[in-house]
Amino acid sequence: MRTILLLLASNIFMTFAWYGNLKDTNMPLWKAILISWGIAFFEYLLMVPANRLGYASGFSGFQLKLTQEVITLIVFGFFAVLYLKEPFHWKYLVSFAFILGAVYFMFKK
Repeated sequence: MRTILLLLASNIFMTFAWYGNLKDTNMPLWKAILISWGIAFFEYLLMVPANRLGYASGFSGFQLKLTQEVITLIVFGFFAVLYLKEPFHWKYLVSFAFILGAVYFMFKK
């Protein structure tokens, strides 16, 4: 559970690092890059321990990566709707369902 919570927190930081600058396109690119690097630093402070803890507790590298991708999509879905004010279409739900299917098969024994 700690692994999942750390992955969730790290993905929130990374989503803001990658996409937070889209609201202010007048900001110079160099400034957006420096701010993004600063935010990404905190993402790494959470992501590296999440992967270490997860791997030590029995997750495979493949399972960690796919879990991280699902969390990223969930976090980005909320970010796009709430922060970027973009509409959420039904086709995104279908796409997420296919990815969740991939996760199911990844963990199936």
